[in-house]
Amino acid sequence: MSEAVTMEKIVALCKRRGFIFQSSEIYGGMASVYDYGHYGTLLKGNVKAEWWRSVLQERDDVVALDAAILMHPRTWEASGHLAGFTDPLVQCLGDCKRRWREDHLREASNRGVVAEGGAEGGEAPLELHCPQCGGELTEPRQFNLMFETHVGPVAEEGSTVYLRPETAQGIFVNFKNVLQFARKRPPFGIAQVGKAFRNEITTQSFIFRTYEFEQMEIEFFVPPAEAEIWHERWMEDRMRWYTDLGLRPDHLQLRPHGADELSHYSSATSDIEYLFPMGWSELEGIANRGDFDLTQHAEHSGEKMDYVDPGTGERYVPHVIEPSAGADRGTLAFMVDAYDEEEVEGRERVVLRLHPRLAPVKAAVLPLVNKDGQPEKARAIYEELRRRMPAEFDTGGSIGKRYRRQDEIGTPWGVTVDHQTMEDDTVTLRDRDSLEQSRISAGELVADLERRLHEPWRSPKLIS
Repeated sequence: MSEAVTMEKIVALCKRRGFIFQSSEIYGGMASVYDYGHYGTLLKGNVKAEWWRSVLQERDDVVALDAAILMHPRTWEASGHLAGFTDPLVQCLGDCKRRWREDHLREASNRGVVAEGGAEGGEAPLELHCPQCGGELTEPRQFNLMFETHVGPVAEEGSTVYLRPETAQGIFVNFKNVLQFARKRPPFGIAQVGKAFRNEITTQSFIFRTYEFEQMEIEFFVPPAEAEIWHERWMEDRMRWYTDLGLRPDHLQLRPHGADELSHYSSATSDIEYLFPMGWSELEGIANRGDFDLTQHAEHSGEKMDYVDPGTGERYVPHVIEPSAGADRGTLAFMVDAYDEEEVEGRERVVLRLHPRLAPVKAAVLPLVNKDGQPEKARAIYEELRRRMPAEFDTGGSIGKRYRRQDEIGTPWGVTVDHQTMEDDTVTLRDRDSLEQSRISAGELVADLERRLHEPWRSPKLIS
């Protein structure tokens, strides 16, 4: 097993195999905006599907929502985004003229990375310098992260609205609607997956931080006295979700926020962090938001947001536990963790050891040669298989090149139709990770692969 993964290798693989492209590439591209190709779309779709499976199918206390991206502008006044959703911006006065988030530079300085004399663990130095060219920086000024647009045919006469910077507020403003029709009572949650937009000062590390991204978010409403317990439960559940899908436990950590990091509404927040090539970075935050959001929307809208327990008559504004994950960051983490290089029979093999449920393609059907009826037989097997799971039929190039192509997109199983198939109706089944090959009846193939697909799976990187 190799630990040679770098972000450059991931970017190259994504380009080479059609996972992810830079947006508007024919015009020179747009920085920090990306398009997902066929395999990337399937992979991210599987990440989202597994998230939905875990929060809806495997539990009965969460319901789904798909809220609009555009919302009434007063939503963002109530949530505090209009007044407080800002980052401190500084600009280099030297040669590069780049803009930076001052708090990020300060954090790096504390780690002894950026500023002069910045000893690790010491206090932040007063002077920061541009990490690109060493130039002096301007004084910080606040920069609002929301994208602004207008509703109406003429911008000057239309209403100012914003592309949502998070999906959470769509859940909060629908709390009463869901409470009325979902036949749920606290503790219960509302989940959604959707796009959010932030006009980031600095974007970085491929799809890790971009202007447009997708969130997988739950707002879990609980009686105030139970908030701390549910916060702990959700942290445990969300950590287990990542390891169940193959992320190595020693590449994950749960980091509580310090008092100086907490959002004004949060009494406790912890980040699930993954060890990316650029270091430990956030995958998901789990916050105890208290009753801030519902209280704010009640105040600004005039609508009551409290709940009356039908059994006890107790009236209260529910507190909220928020597990908020990034679909793009999750996709990146699964790719990074799965990436491997090894030498097989004197040749280097690049392989994505993805959990089979996350793999874009589950099986590739490959005729050994393009004659003797093998392509027709392979095509018939493929047609039956693809009705039950994502599969590919590939006749291009040598069998070795076709295996390598499937290894690079993470296909768990290769099904080879060969001379023996034409005699006894068996096929060769090749395992992506172990490279073991076995014979199996073509008639039993679909049932066998479905069984394998739902068996417990462990990353080969954890198996000595």
